[in-house]
This record gives sequence, C-alpha cells and structure tokens, in this order.
Amino acid sequence: MPDMNPDLHERCYWRDTVAPAAVSADSLPARVDVAVIGGGITGLCAARALGKRGVRTAVLERHSMGWGASSRNGGMVLTGHKVGVDTLIARYGLELARRLYQASIDSVEVVAGIVADERIDCDFNRRGHLALAGKPAHFEYFKRSAEMLARDFSCNQRLVAGADLRAEIGSEAYCGGLVDELSGGINPARYVAGLTAAATRAGASLHEHTEVEQLTRKAKGWSVKTSRGTLEADEIVVATSGYTGAVSRALQRKLLPIGSYVIATEPLSAALASELSPSGRMMYDSWHFLHYFRLTADRRLLFGGRARFVPETPATVRESAAVLRDGMVAIYPQLRSARVDYAWGGTLDFTYDTMPHLGQIDGYHYALGYAGHGVALATLMGTHVGNTLGTPAFSESPLAQMPFPGAPLGLHVARPGFLRLAAAWYRFLDRVA
Repeated sequence: MPDMNPDLHERCYWRDTVAPAAVSADSLPARVDVAVIGGGITGLCAARALGKRGVRTAVLERHSMGWGASSRNGGMVLTGHKVGVDTLIARYGLELARRLYQASIDSVEVVAGIVADERIDCDFNRRGHLALAGKPAHFEYFKRSAEMLARDFSCNQRLVAGADLRAEIGSEAYCGGLVDELSGGINPARYVAGLTAAATRAGASLHEHTEVEQLTRKAKGWSVKTSRGTLEADEIVVATSGYTGAVSRALQRKLLPIGSYVIATEPLSAALASELSPSGRMMYDSWHFLHYFRLTADRRLLFGGRARFVPETPATVRESAAVLRDGMVAIYPQLRSARVDYAWGGTLDFTYDTMPHLGQIDGYHYALGYAGHGVALATLMGTHVGNTLGTPAFSESPLAQMPFPGAPLGLHVARPGFLRLAAAWYRFLDRVA
C-alpha cells in the first residue's frame, strides 16, 4: 500500500468548497430578547426562526459560524436515532417511541424545506441511506427492525440480502443491508453558510469570536459576559453540543464529547465512483466501532469513523487518517492506490442514553445530544426552539418528553483515559458480537 499523501490537507474538506460566510463584526447589542450560545446548525436554525417571529436574537459563537461538528460531519441527513426502534419501545413505550421516530423523519423534511425556502446551494439530495450488516447476526437484527418499523411505525425499509448487495455497494465486506429511501446527503459547510445568511436576513445579529465566559441570573433575565463585552438577555439558549463547557456546567456533566474522524480521497473516475456506490447513498455499518462513507459531489469517497474516541488534536487527526485509510481499503480494495487528500476530526455530543434532548435546566434552554445524527435533528430541534420558545408548545416535542440521565452514579467521566477505555470496550464487543 502506498504511503499517505505527503501533501495531505489536515483540514475539513467541506470548508474548502465554500467561501467564508459574511458575518457582521458589529459590537454586541446592549440587550436582546434571546441570546443563543453556539453558532452551529442548532443555534443558526433557532436564530432564523426567532428572527422570523420578530424576537431580538444574538448568536454568540466562540469561533466562526459552523466551526464545530456542524460543518465537519459526513453530510448525512438521516432518519432514525442512534438507538434502534426496539430500544425506543423498551425505554419509552410504543406511543412515545412512535413520536420520537416520526420526529427523525420530520427532521429530514425540515432540512428539505429550509434548503428550498432559503435557496441554499448545498448539494442536497434524497438518495437514501444504506445500513450495512457486518455479521449475519446483524442482518437478522435488521430483519427484525424492518418488521417492527412496518408493523408498529408504518414505515417501510427495504432489506438487501448479501447476494444482492452488489447492486448497492462495490464491496464484499458485508453480508446484507437495509435501505431507507427517505434519507439524504448534503454539503454541511454550504448548508451552514446558507443558514448563516438566512438567520441574518431574519434579523438575528451574529457574533463570531465571541466566547461566553459567564452567565449570571438576574431578577429578570440574564447577564451574559463574553470576551467582547457584556449583554443582557431575557432568555438563554445553549446550543454548544460536543463543545459544551463549564459556563453551562449542568449540561456539560450530562454529555460525553466523542471524537470522530474523516478522510476524503482524491476525485475518482466516474466509473470507479459508480462501482463503489451505484445509487449514491449515504452508507454506514453495524459495528460499534462503525464506519460511515459516501461520495461527494466531485466524486471523492468521504470515509469516517471512531478511529479515536478522544476529541481531535493534530496528533489524533494524523493517527486517525492512517487508521481510516486501512479501514477504507479493507472495505474497498479497489481504492488501494487512491490518494487521500484530506483528513480532519471533530467532536460529537453523546448523552448517556445516546438520545437527543431538548428542555430547560438551571433556568436556560438547550437542544443537543445528537450522537452523529445532528444535521437533520439539529435542524429540527433548533427550528422547534425558535418557533416555540416562550410558549407551551416548547415542551410538547417528544424530544422534551424523555428523562435526561446524567453519568452513572453521578460521576462525570469525560476524560481521555476513560474514553480510551470505552473505545477498547467497543472494540471487544465487535469481536465477540
């Protein structure tokens, strides 16, 4: 196998496909109705919806809009949740499980609606996703899930037996699959740029390189101390996901920041790209230490996974690039000679029940916990926050109906040593599953 490309770009491929969005550098307003902390998909969607309601809104972002997982992800707009429908039913009962799953379907439609309404040029498509079974037992689980979805949720997914899988993927690495035609793909950096422009048009003020340093509850509203000054706000929305810090400690203790890493090849020939992914679907496999992959609009193969559980650093990006390249070639031997042009990492927000959550804690509002399903769910939840904040409808979402557990025994263990142990545990599960 050839060595890694010496000219490898250790930065997010998506961000090279779009010019930086123009964001006003105006000084902070003295007072707003709502201060949104975090300028990713959740925060921008909330600001867009709040602005359309005439609510004075400021988005406070430590870096640039979409700097975090919002633009560094695989660009998959997926139905479903991290946990399966059987787990949803067992935990929450059939009625709430149905509403939770329907919310995931609705989330894809909300993305489609915003892209159309705001005319966002982001390569959005609806070619579906393909879940891939790594072992026969995983395919049997797919069968049971498909039956349960059809019977209890009125949703249809299509099983693909191993013998027929070549019509969906140019690989012999899997023993079956499950297709959902409702999902899609997107260029997340262009999507974030479009949301940035849309939130600005709606009247929200956006403030980059503005780190929130302290939140102080007042008799009425909040004082928000930032690196660029202080403003007053009636309400606070925390939308910081995997980058949630001590300023909102109650939320930080409910989240596990998990590193996820991605590589992207050089542009491939049309024939090779069609062989790898005949239908152009979003693809991911059934392992605990999963891989996810897809073609980009310029025919690169984007290939990601939990090569390291710890959040990204320059060292972990380089290490993960080599690990992911080995994984890519194991699935697609025909890419053995393909050059890898990009490698990057980002931090996902996992909750201890691996479900997204929406609600209020310590007096402020939040929406987070996407566990790798954030493009669609963050759009849905951010939009819901913006449309319903200050009304009874805010808490009527099924995503606000679930208990939000913290760490077992009240211990917050989001430390690199623990995350490495968790990674070893999941590798062990994959060996014995």
